[in-house]
Amino acid sequence: MKVAIHHRQGSFSDRWIEYCKKKNIEYRIVSCFDSDIVEKIRGCEIFVWHYSHASFKDIICAKKILFALENAGVKVFPDFRTAWHFDDKVAQKYLLESIDAPLVPSYIFYDKKEASDWVKQTSYPKVFKLKGGAGATNVKLVRTQKEALKLVSKAFNKGFPQFNRLGNLEERYNKYMCGQDTLSGVVKGVGRLFVTTSFAKQQPPEKGYIYFQEFIPNDGFDIRVIVIGEKAFAIKRLVRLNDFRASGSGRIVYNPESINKKCLAMAFDTNNRIGSQCIAYDFVLDSSDGDEPMIIEISYGFSVEAYDTCPGYWDNQLNWHESKFNPQEWMIENLLKSMKHP
Repeated sequence: MKVAIHHRQGSFSDRWIEYCKKKNIEYRIVSCFDSDIVEKIRGCEIFVWHYSHASFKDIICAKKILFALENAGVKVFPDFRTAWHFDDKVAQKYLLESIDAPLVPSYIFYDKKEASDWVKQTSYPKVFKLKGGAGATNVKLVRTQKEALKLVSKAFNKGFPQFNRLGNLEERYNKYMCGQDTLSGVVKGVGRLFVTTSFAKQQPPEKGYIYFQEFIPNDGFDIRVIVIGEKAFAIKRLVRLNDFRASGSGRIVYNPESINKKCLAMAFDTNNRIGSQCIAYDFVLDSSDGDEPMIIEISYGFSVEAYDTCPGYWDNQLNWHESKFNPQEWMIENLLKSMKHP
C-alpha cells in the first residue's frame, strides 16, 4: 500500500504525513503542479490533497487531477462527491435542493431584469453572497430594496472583485478591537486598500449572476457539524460583535451540551444522501419554526487546529465518545477501509 500526498504547510497534509510515519505506511510526497504529476502518482493506490479555495493554482488544477485519478481507479481524498461543489454556494444550492435537504431558502438569478423584479417584490433583510469565499467573506446583510438594486446593478455590470479591500480592513479592525488581531494586522489592512492580493489579480471579477439567501435570526450563533465517515464532531460559533456572521469570528464554544442533537442527526442523514467522505455542515436554528436546523452552506475543508479543543465526538447513532481525536487520521483510515471493502 502506497499513499501519495500533495504537501502544503499548515494543511491536512502535515497530519497525513505523521499518520503514515506512525503506522509505517509507505508514502510519497508529490507536487500537483508538476506537468508529469499523473506519472509520479502511478503505483500509488491512494492520493490525498487538501487543496485551498484561496490558492489560484489549486483552483485551476485540483479538481481536474483528483477526479481524473479517481476515474482511473485511484482512491482519492477529496473524491468527486465530496468536492465538486467546494467553495461554490450556487452549486451547493442545487445539490441540497435536489436531495430535499433543509437548505435556508436561496435564490439565484442570471438575468438582470428577473433579479430586479424579484428584488422589488421580496421582503427584507436578505443575505447577499458571492458563490466563493470562506470565513463569511463576500457575505453582506441587505436591509433595503435600494441596497439590493445597487448589488444587482453591480453584479450585471463591472462585477465584484475577488478581494474586498474595505471589507478586509473592517474585519481586521473588528478583530483587533476583540483582541483577535494585532495593530500591525490593521496596518496591513490599510495597505491592502492600495495593493490587492495576488489571488485577486489572477481571478476575474464575479459577475453575471446574483445570489441571495433568506436571513434566519439565529440568536447570535450557528452550529458547525463535521461528518467524516461514521463519526462527527461539532462546535457552536458565536457571531462577531455587532454583526450577524458567525463564520470566521473565532468565538467558539466547544461544550457538547451546546450542540443541538437535531443538527447532528440532520448532518449524518444529509451526508448519507450526498455520499461524501467529509463535509462541514453550517446550521442556523429557525426560531420561528421550533428551532429547526437549516443548512447555510457546506465545505469539505476546515481549519486544522481549531477543532483540537473538541472534547470528543459522536458516532452515527448519536452516541457521545469523550476522547481526543485526530480527524485527518480518520480520513486516511477510511480510505484504507475502502481498499478492503470497495
